[in-house]
Amino acid sequence: MRPAMAGGSTSNHTSSKVGGVLGSEAAVGLLTATKKREYRVTNKLHEGKRPLYAISFNFLDARYYDVFASAGGNRITVYRCLEGGLVAALQAYADEDKEESYYTLSWACELDTTPLLVAGGSNGIIRVINCGTEKIHKSFVGHGDSINEIRTQALNPSLVVSASKDESVRLWNVHTGICILVFAGAGGHRNEVLSVDFHPSDIYRIASCGMDGTVKIWSMKEFWTYVDKSFTWTDLPSKFPTKYVQFPVLIASVHSNYVDCTRWLGDFVLSKSVDNETVLWEPKTKEQSPGEGSWDILQKYPVPDCDIWFIKFSCDFHYNSIAIGNRDGKVFVWDLQSSPPVLIARLTHAQCKGAVRQTAMSFDGSTILSCCEDGSIWRWDSIS
Repeated sequence: MRPAMAGGSTSNHTSSKVGGVLGSEAAVGLLTATKKREYRVTNKLHEGKRPLYAISFNFLDARYYDVFASAGGNRITVYRCLEGGLVAALQAYADEDKEESYYTLSWACELDTTPLLVAGGSNGIIRVINCGTEKIHKSFVGHGDSINEIRTQALNPSLVVSASKDESVRLWNVHTGICILVFAGAGGHRNEVLSVDFHPSDIYRIASCGMDGTVKIWSMKEFWTYVDKSFTWTDLPSKFPTKYVQFPVLIASVHSNYVDCTRWLGDFVLSKSVDNETVLWEPKTKEQSPGEGSWDILQKYPVPDCDIWFIKFSCDFHYNSIAIGNRDGKVFVWDLQSSPPVLIARLTHAQCKGAVRQTAMSFDGSTILSCCEDGSIWRWDSIS
């Protein structure tokens, strides 16, 4: 069960040089909705009493842009958004372990482009589900504790990365089942890793964040031969020479509390803490001196009543906007392309009161989904 509590103090963690240019202030958005785009509720689904922690559209294949999946309890369900606010259930998968509680899922694909769902949760095992056969394709065992997030490399959807309570991040090949790299050790996280993301264009770079209050940026460049080797490995996956990456290229103390969601926005980073805000910042790494870089905070997107951990935001495909829920069932939609930040819409409904654990924005941002602590899924559609 994800605790619904505020984060703890992280005052004793090691911090890098404080970023920011003298005299420059981060632009903070105002909580006055511009109604630049209006949304209304078009559907509400209820999957049961167990909390839903993850929801995600499939952005890997244009044939499935309107398909999404949700995860909670030991169930993963696949749906399609239809016209007029309708939602059709396509598939449902129940894990053999009835005590499993899925916290995260990510879309990937087979070499023949068949969609795969990669999911993980409390029992620490990653399940790869083939949506063509509706069966488990592979199971990855390696993490020593629960899995908080899984993300797919859009430039190479055979690669996924997982963030765990065991203080590590792992890189996997979904086709061969090989754990290629483990990001942990001397320069690694000092508490649960809550979120991770691949850079959209630099295939070697990832960002991770967690309960130690830091965002860490890692480079895989010098280990890339092992990534290549994972595709041609013919021996048992357990015999693969998995490498440890112990030192990130940057440790950024942008926040002073748990950091539970991070995403790349080009070369910038969006990260969210339990301090009621999401921050956009620019990492400045020093190739010659790993870990000694700095950062500039550019913009802040306030989200009231967002002081519990494990609330994940989402963006549309082109990162024009961001949707962030809060503990009271509200969703705030911010324009990512304006400075200072502009609040596009505040989505509220009298019956939506449970904590929004994750949102999912459709390809063009015209549909926003939210999955909640009470087991409900809400669909909002743009009417302007």
